[in-house]
Amino acid sequence: MSDRTLQKFDLCVLGCGPAGFAGAMRALDLGKHVCIIEAGEVGGAGIMWGAMASKTMWELAKDFAIASKTDRGYRAAGLSVDYSSVRATVIQAAKEKQYQMLSQMESYSPERWKGPGSLTYKKGRGYFISAKEVEIRASDGSCERITADFFLIATGTKPRDFPHIKADQQQIFNSDGVLNLQCFPQRLVIIGAGIIGCEYATIFSNFGQTKVYLVDHAGRVIPYEDEDISDFVKNNLIRNRVRVIHSAKVRDIVKNPNHIQVILDFEDGHSEVIEADAALVSIGRTADLSPLGLDKLGIEVKPGILNTDKNCCLINNIYAAGDITHNPALVNIAEMEGRYAVKHMYGCTKWPLNYENMSTVMFFYPAVAAVGLNEKGCRRRKIPFRVSWYSNAMCNRAIAMRTTHGFVKIIVSDDEKQRILGMRAAGPQVSTTIMSIAHFMDQGKGISDILKSVYPHPTITEGIQECLRMMVGKSVYKPYAFPDYLKIRRWHPDTGYSEI
Repeated sequence: MSDRTLQKFDLCVLGCGPAGFAGAMRALDLGKHVCIIEAGEVGGAGIMWGAMASKTMWELAKDFAIASKTDRGYRAAGLSVDYSSVRATVIQAAKEKQYQMLSQMESYSPERWKGPGSLTYKKGRGYFISAKEVEIRASDGSCERITADFFLIATGTKPRDFPHIKADQQQIFNSDGVLNLQCFPQRLVIIGAGIIGCEYATIFSNFGQTKVYLVDHAGRVIPYEDEDISDFVKNNLIRNRVRVIHSAKVRDIVKNPNHIQVILDFEDGHSEVIEADAALVSIGRTADLSPLGLDKLGIEVKPGILNTDKNCCLINNIYAAGDITHNPALVNIAEMEGRYAVKHMYGCTKWPLNYENMSTVMFFYPAVAAVGLNEKGCRRRKIPFRVSWYSNAMCNRAIAMRTTHGFVKIIVSDDEKQRILGMRAAGPQVSTTIMSIAHFMDQGKGISDILKSVYPHPTITEGIQECLRMMVGKSVYKPYAFPDYLKIRRWHPDTGYSEI
């Protein structure tokens, strides 16, 4: 096959999840002709099996849990939930976003769009023939080759399996197959207490139809967060009737016609067998990079990830972005990397990538949001800091909403500048309030800069304002009067913690 017969593009994107789609659109902005190759579902895990699907289910479960409350002066009569209807709603939401992506790709196809650049979507799996050429292998066995100046690999990841236990998506599920459930299981064992495991424990316990067991080999849920955050999440799960099991390893899952047996081994030597209807395995994600043919290009492939440089470049004209890189597997990071990689290809970057102040939301009950350093991170870097904690029980808006179970926690440098180093928040609207601090962090601002503004009343963000005022001894409500709700202390690498 000669080069003259090959279809030529400026950029070829392998994978149409958040990173690939965002990168392709940035290339379109620059007037480039882009080929997008996707073997599975457009939208990838970010839309079809991950963030969009799970957060839709979380929203439905949260609404059901709120409607089930009896402490607000009303009681919903005859409240019921049907999993098949929930499942249909989740799929509808995911498809809605998927078809927006497909519609945009069709709108900018060479046949429809007469402006600069274009988008060409091809179904199949891309395999590198050379640094300038890929073969697109379709599921029916047919192949075609294209050539491009640049390549962006954004093929994402898949849920990790135990070596000896495979998800059959019938009794043993992972996050990709949880929608295969046809009804609420009466008993569900979730293996892995990271963000995904805790989110699904929250979802199924919120619906109130399932006895949920959350199993993890570590001693804490969300172990990379500070102890107070981890304890807050665990205690809320327990309040939601989840049984949290720590320091346990899964020896085996035995499948029977009508149930499964999950065999757990504990560090102290004893074992436990739990009978359940289904198991959800959530022990991380990994990338299968073997179908890409990268070994032919001299690109080192480590198990499960691709190591890029600071510009998302693997080698020369080949870049990678999203979950397959060594950075946290978050949709906002994937989109940022995909866009940045394309800008670097064509020499239009204005500032380097910055992962320091990436906001994230953990969809528990209540939700928890995070940005910047936590106390563990500050101590590891030996940064002297002050930390204040303001309970939603003192926030007027939270009181009015009858959702006082939450807080704002802010960490600042213990120096004259008092720069914001990080924030953690739990409760209603945290996905929005976290950004009010993230913007200031990006600008290197301190307490005095933020407190020049007056927050509207009554809002959840007033908790942020009061949390910062506590740092400088100017809060309306004082820690001395409310020691259970308002707290402030400092830490220094030489002296440790002390009260303020």
